[in-house]
Amino acid sequence: MKNKKNALRGLALKGASAAVLFSAAGLAAADQFGVQVAAGVAGHHLKRLDLGLVWDPNLTWWQIGDWHFSLIGEAHVAWWHTNEGDVHENIGEIGVTPIIRFIKGSGSIRPFIEAGAGVRLLSSPRISSDFTLATAFQFAPMAGIGVQFGSRQQYQAGYRFEHISNGGIKEPNPGINFSQLYLQYNF
Repeated sequence: MKNKKNALRGLALKGASAAVLFSAAGLAAADQFGVQVAAGVAGHHLKRLDLGLVWDPNLTWWQIGDWHFSLIGEAHVAWWHTNEGDVHENIGEIGVTPIIRFIKGSGSIRPFIEAGAGVRLLSSPRISSDFTLATAFQFAPMAGIGVQFGSRQQYQAGYRFEHISNGGIKEPNPGINFSQLYLQYNF
């Protein structure tokens, strides 16, 4: 029964990954499309490597001096690794996050602050025999800072703090906090 459950979980993760990638292909025709690579750490010796596809539909509002708000969409596929993995050393993650960014509108270097809240699906909620997130479905609020730069503003670098938890859907709900750095290239 456990093997059947794991096979179904793996199939669901692969199907969701394919949906994210096919959706991202359609976003390429949008105003701006980017690829993001992030690396982060969390408690329980967790390390995370994240690949993101970013869509900026150029939706801006509320101009304050040379700053404005914008809406960004991101889709992520990530890999978690832990040395405490007496149950799972490696966990897969997929998810999406809408982000609101407050960014400087001109200049060669454009700083920003950002916040968003997304959803994630994990290949397993159990990190080790004594630490579990209880459900594979998780919420992922985050906040960060960064800069956009380059001759066409094609590069971004930033820091994010992200909390992942099931929002009380099921107990236990300890959540986990990631600190991560990211680099992004916009086409």
